[in-house]
Amino acid sequence: MNIHATSISSNKVKNAWATYDLANSVYNLVITATIFPIYYKAVTEIKNEHGEIISNTVNFLGFNFKNTALYDFAIATAYLLTVFLVPILSGLADGSGNKKKYMQLFCYIGASSCLAMYFFDADHVTLGIFLAITACMGYSGSLVFYNAYLPEIATPAEQDGLSAKGFAMGYAGSAFLLIVNLIMIEKFDLFGFATKGDATRIAFITVGVWWFLFSLIPFKYLPNNKKENVIRVKLSQGYSQLIKVWQEIKTQNELLKFLSAFFVYSMGVQTVMLIATHFASEEIGMESAQLITTILIIQFVALIGAYAFSYISKFKGNLFMLRVAVCIWVLICVITFKFIYTVTAFYFVAAVVGLVMGGIQSLSRSTYSKMLPDVEEHSSYFSFYDVAEKMSIVLGMITFGVITQLSSNMRTPILSLIVFFVVGLVLLFRLNGSLLKSKGEVV
Repeated sequence: MNIHATSISSNKVKNAWATYDLANSVYNLVITATIFPIYYKAVTEIKNEHGEIISNTVNFLGFNFKNTALYDFAIATAYLLTVFLVPILSGLADGSGNKKKYMQLFCYIGASSCLAMYFFDADHVTLGIFLAITACMGYSGSLVFYNAYLPEIATPAEQDGLSAKGFAMGYAGSAFLLIVNLIMIEKFDLFGFATKGDATRIAFITVGVWWFLFSLIPFKYLPNNKKENVIRVKLSQGYSQLIKVWQEIKTQNELLKFLSAFFVYSMGVQTVMLIATHFASEEIGMESAQLITTILIIQFVALIGAYAFSYISKFKGNLFMLRVAVCIWVLICVITFKFIYTVTAFYFVAAVVGLVMGGIQSLSRSTYSKMLPDVEEHSSYFSFYDVAEKMSIVLGMITFGVITQLSSNMRTPILSLIVFFVVGLVLLFRLNGSLLKSKGEVV
């Protein structure tokens, strides 16, 4: 039994924890997946009077990039910086017992960056790229400390459901704000804006405000767990704590195997999520409205997927459902490469993506949480989970960006993602579930 779960896991605390998914998920949907990429593509392209693209090259710090490739590299850079920074901070957080402070820091960096995106236009592309990087760092950094609360406020039996609830709230809330922003952008004149671009930049502000306001709830109710007699925690102590946790992880073979599997299949999952709109636009020729419809399909089906996978895992086990999800991802890549050439067909694939996206994200988080030892602080443990996820994004996005830069289409990179899923599946089958069995879980 978790040493904290019985004392602080009131429904108020659990609901407050899940609310942070509601707060930050608007960044992931509006900024990462939909409105920002579409706006970015529009302001970094030059078209002739017939609407044909005559240039999509961006000069960034003296170097020329294809606009979509530059965006891929920028996101990869953000995650790479996070990978180096967050583990040390997680060690400091565990040393001081005040992970909430670091969670707030990254949250406010992310929300402030979204607010500042109002100033991103065709004349300030470099600013837009830097803000995309800092917003991404704020989002991903805050999640390390947020996820670390899960094993401390919920028992192993509750963690699948609570993880699913958080993701479901995030999917629903972000879809709602996206719809509001789309109405504002499409009916910009009714809202008093001169152009769609002006309305779009206001949409970025709504993301920052939403993120900040809803984060106040978890910051009010989540415990500080601040340790007594801590005068000053040095950076070297953060590093020492990180090394200590890594040594402990290495002694737990099942935990290390799961992290390895998670790292590999996440290269495929995260890359698909980040490039979906670019693929649909370039390969299918989908217009902005159709792209948004696709994202909304993914969001609403993902909500169902999170709960469905959580429910079935009660009877079949987490590892079984994760293996099923990865198999479906392989089929998605094959079908998309070979058969998806129409808008209707892409809508179908989007629904399947949503189903397994919700399932694999929710179960991956709760499965790792269940496998952790019963210790007082978990930030350092979850920093390794975050490193695995973020490094998978870095390698996945760089791989995809390089292949996109070299190839004439985006189908070849999509096919290459199969390798990540197949290797991840093989690694999942190497797990015997001993750690989960020890927690009374079905395997």
